[in-house]
Amino acid sequence: MLRFSWQGYKNYSWGANELRPVSKGIHSQNIFGGSKMAATIVDGADSLYIMGLTKEYEEARDFIRDKFDIKLADGSLSVFETTIRFIGGLLTLYAMTGDEFYKTKAVGIADVLMPAFNTTTGIAKSLVDPVRGTASNYPWAQGGSSVLAEFGSLHLEFAYLSHITGDRKYLDKVKTIRDVLDKAEKPRGLYPNYINPSTGKFTAEHVSLGAMGDSFYEYLIKSYILTNKTDSQALKMHVGASEAIQANMLFTSKSGLKYLAELRNLNTPEHKMGHLACFVPGMFALESVNEANSTRKATLLQLAEDLANTCHESYIRTKTHIGPEMFYFNDYDDATSKRGENGYVLRPEVLEGFFYLWRLTGNQKYKDWIWDAVLAIEKYCKAPAGYSGIRDVNSDKPNQDDVQQSFFLAETLKYAYLAFDDEAWPLDKYVFNTEAHPFPIWQPDPVTGL
Repeated sequence: MLRFSWQGYKNYSWGANELRPVSKGIHSQNIFGGSKMAATIVDGADSLYIMGLTKEYEEARDFIRDKFDIKLADGSLSVFETTIRFIGGLLTLYAMTGDEFYKTKAVGIADVLMPAFNTTTGIAKSLVDPVRGTASNYPWAQGGSSVLAEFGSLHLEFAYLSHITGDRKYLDKVKTIRDVLDKAEKPRGLYPNYINPSTGKFTAEHVSLGAMGDSFYEYLIKSYILTNKTDSQALKMHVGASEAIQANMLFTSKSGLKYLAELRNLNTPEHKMGHLACFVPGMFALESVNEANSTRKATLLQLAEDLANTCHESYIRTKTHIGPEMFYFNDYDDATSKRGENGYVLRPEVLEGFFYLWRLTGNQKYKDWIWDAVLAIEKYCKAPAGYSGIRDVNSDKPNQDDVQQSFFLAETLKYAYLAFDDEAWPLDKYVFNTEAHPFPIWQPDPVTGL
């Protein structure tokens, strides 16, 4: 599947961001900072390396070395997407190969993003104009607020970049963000999705483990693990958030399925769960493995397995056996999406959760669930030149959306593959960023923290 995805991209959109696998053309998104950023190459190269596709990896390597340049960006860069896909991908390639040019290019990108951190509090803004060297927030984001999942999901990449360069400015930027969040007044211990970068105060009560919130939470427990369990602040914040989530957002459906609702405000749960939120089984499983108290350890693992089961039900209750973008719990839905938001854009999160539970429990069913999903994706998402999202998972003949997302190569196929390569990239030696780029765990220097 990866080879086919890559070949289609190479044939019809080489050097562009993404492929249109049905119409065999070029696809791009505003998040990439222009049409020439080769997102699929930078994002997907480590998957090629991991799966032993040597010829294809060398094609990617040579392009990145000789032609990829952040100076080609001529539009707004998403600080979050640029960090997790581009910096994250390059850092992993450096860790895997030791090739210095990967590190050099990661530094060049991080330096272009520096204006985002020039706020009163240090909370990063969402967008950087690389030509003007200015930063801004989305006008739709609660009056120009910064978004939790974005500024809160830079820590792994910037900390690791400081570690391998010896330049602490990158770590200092994300440590400042972490400190602001640690000290911020949190309603019921929860982290709302929007914060004012000038005041450091949350600007609404919307809380979500899906879009706008998601990866912030996983980066807390993963920061602790990545630093060989020395980042005590990250662990403290993660445990506090975990307890608040369980106390305020965990519900049981009419059929007994556990799910994490979104909170429109603290007293108004929205009984729905996004595909994006299905990363949480992996997060709670990692927390369980790193929990000393046996009772809490068992509770967390059970929660991880219960939520993974719900995410699995969102898949097997559709005609395609692929889950929808959002699934609901109400009078007519039970982990289903009968009235909207029922597309699938090749997302990885459900398979990601199964991958973690397979690796951490050894329960064969998680491997089986991954394989079932892979077969469904092969059946419904395969297009003439690659793989496409589908518009309705409840249709037995769904229309394709004609987009092969870069994260399909970077994440979806990688997590699926690594469930069948049990020894590779073990979770006690590597931490995967939110784009599935693995970083090696290291012991920070006790003096410098790097």
